[in-house]
Amino acid sequence: MRGYGGSDRPPEVADYSLEKITADLAGVIEALSPDGSAVLVGHDWGAPIVWNTALTRPDRVSAVAGLSVPWTGIATVNFLEAVRAAFTAKGRFFYQVYFQDEGVAEAELEADVRASLRKFYYAISGDAPDGTWPKNKPHGAKLLDGLPDPDPFPAWLTKADEDHFVAEFQASGFRGPLNRYRNHARDFAWQQQFRDRKIEQPSLFIGGDRDLAVRMLPGVDPVALMTPHLPGLRGAHVLPGIGHWTQQEAPEAVNRLLLEWLRGL
Repeated sequence: MRGYGGSDRPPEVADYSLEKITADLAGVIEALSPDGSAVLVGHDWGAPIVWNTALTRPDRVSAVAGLSVPWTGIATVNFLEAVRAAFTAKGRFFYQVYFQDEGVAEAELEADVRASLRKFYYAISGDAPDGTWPKNKPHGAKLLDGLPDPDPFPAWLTKADEDHFVAEFQASGFRGPLNRYRNHARDFAWQQQFRDRKIEQPSLFIGGDRDLAVRMLPGVDPVALMTPHLPGLRGAHVLPGIGHWTQQEAPEAVNRLLLEWLRGL
């Protein structure tokens, strides 16, 4: 994906809109798939990217699975406005609001890439005790403030994998990934033309009951909201004790569920 690894890293925020990234994905499928379509599986930002590609390019996506982030249809309000009302207006920190000022989060994360990744990966994992990700961090704080760097790290992140991720982000920086968060208004406007569509293809969701992405907005159960928007939903699985890194924390369960779903297509 643009902004990551060896992919192109255009500097402008608009280059990371959902419209452009879903077009990238549709183009890759067209170039590589013998029949011009593919089954897509995405985690974290990858989930809304594959959900939106399935919605907007059903000719390219034969089935779709999202990990961590469920599909609840086209939003009726800009997500950034919603979290500013729920968090910022009450003086509370919210990471996606913090990411909006270009260069600020980049400087924090790139100052020590290894420590940044270790702290962030651990804080939103199922291994982190309740409260590791502070619920009432004040607005104006930094992302990593108060986050521990565990030693030893949970076994689901090996030293080899950690070294690989560190090397990749040291080479690419964080601007591209952070620019994805800076497109909420642009994405919201673009998505409105698809408001009446549903994802008709066979679909699957897998998340964890300790994943903050599943429990992001107070009082909202996004998993319960999926069914009306996914007529082809064949399973919504919430794994006990699992945090944000679904496939790393529960590889056997995730692989089993994916393979069962794939065999049924």
